Amino acid sequence: MTAADDPVLAGVGPRLRALRQRRDQTLTALSAATGISVSTLSRLESGGRKPTLELLLPIARAHGVALDELVGAPRVGDPRVRSEPVEMHGMTMWPLSSQPGGLQAYNLVVAPGGARSEPEQKTHEGYDWLYVLSGRLRLVLAEHDLVLSRGEAAEFDTRTPHWFGSADDRPVELLALFSKQGERLHLRARPKGSR
Repeated sequence: MTAADDPVLAGVGPRLRALRQRRDQTLTALSAATGISVSTLSRLESGGRKPTLELLLPIARAHGVALDELVGAPRVGDPRVRSEPVEMHGMTMWPLSSQPGGLQAYNLVVAPGGARSEPEQKTHEGYDWLYVLSGRLRLVLAEHDLVLSRGEAAEFDTRTPHWFGSADDRPVELLALFSKQGERLHLRARPKGSR
């Protein structure tokens, strides 16, 4: 693939020329500042030379710009995740990730009692990771019946029968990472008897 075949690479030359001209700089002056020959700079700007990191870094330094500006990297949007809490099965869940697929992060508050008070172990494809922020979390994992306190974490393959809920009469707050399958089954499955 040549630079002309790749739209990102094809756009580098015109950006280099426009930046140099905006700064009212000659190829000779840029060559002196970067140590790159005038002919190489000219070929970069015309698309006759493939832009490489070794060539672009000194040019970016000479112009005092980020490398992203030279290659036309997309601007990064607001990275904050804004979500509404969802209540389900005695839990309040705040999604902490916004990209679909892969691992999904949640802040969970599990109320004592309710639908999650009696352990009913489930299995499914996936992987879960839980970190207790406050309160005490009861985790039943196959034959293990564990209580995790603030600052403790657990991770497990969800093909192992499992259940988690509040360990006492107070809510427990935790961070949870669910694999795609775990997120779907923990948070999107319908409770028994609902349609």
